[in-house]
Amino acid sequence: MKTKKLLKTVTAALALLLLVTAVLIVYNRKDNSAAPDVPAANTDPVGQTAPAETPEPELGTGMRDGERFEASIILEGMEETVKYEHARNDAIGFEMDYDYELFVRQSGSDCERFVSIYDLADDPENYLEVKYDPRDAETVADALGAVLSNDYDIIREAFPLECAEGCIRIDASNAKGNGGTPDLLEALYIIPAPDGCRVAAAHYGFESAEGFGRRFSYFMNTFSVLESKGEKTISAEQAVSAIKKYCYCRNAELEAIVKAGEYTVGWELASSDEHEIVVLYRSYTGAQIRYYIDPVSGETYVTESVPAVLPGEMRTDEVLNVWDYTV
Repeated sequence: MKTKKLLKTVTAALALLLLVTAVLIVYNRKDNSAAPDVPAANTDPVGQTAPAETPEPELGTGMRDGERFEASIILEGMEETVKYEHARNDAIGFEMDYDYELFVRQSGSDCERFVSIYDLADDPENYLEVKYDPRDAETVADALGAVLSNDYDIIREAFPLECAEGCIRIDASNAKGNGGTPDLLEALYIIPAPDGCRVAAAHYGFESAEGFGRRFSYFMNTFSVLESKGEKTISAEQAVSAIKKYCYCRNAELEAIVKAGEYTVGWELASSDEHEIVVLYRSYTGAQIRYYIDPVSGETYVTESVPAVLPGEMRTDEVLNVWDYTV
């Protein structure tokens, strides 16, 4: 009898508990009907956290500037292990691998040079130079080809690069007029880009063409274009160097005259601002020639004066584009 009475008591208690629970559930639902949604509680296992968001991939290969590795190349029929360093220049807008044991990297916002360790740093013979040009690749190839044609019988061709979509290559290894092989050779790579093009100029001597020429070819097969973050303007230093090169191209005897030191000859920056750069060339003839350069387009006009003879600057009909002489 006591057992039956106990079971009835337990059953009644359970019924009462279920009734109270149901009332509470209904109350809570009504009370929370107008409340904003509350985020679900973290259900991750204890000691574990949700994986971090994956960062957006970097443009290009994703390799960091200065990252080093080893690779094998074939040089003169032999396999050679090369120690490479990754060079990334966001201002110019390119990345490339180079042999850091045999080349010294000279970095700048408007130019990258990879100079042979056997050459003088400020006057090298064997080096690869990379620059930006705002014009399209075809225009640049036409202009640079015209400049090189003064001294070389050039070969211009569409050239494949492993890491770039396209390239125009200009080979300058034959002296003009079937004059044989010159002492200094050049190979230009003009790589198209959405914001213009990148120009890589390989310079090397005839005797080192197989060695340096082949190494530069391997460098260029790792070349790829990045979005340029530079200002896309000609610097004052570039302008002076370009005008000097332009003058040498126009007068084949000028370099010898300068080296002889018999006359006062020189180039200097006359003035520079964001709108115009003026380079002054003091000629051995006594004339003062000024080059007025648009630092963005590169378009240049020229004036001439002769102290005590001409009463001021006279504009000539000479025009040029300085971008053509920055390589």
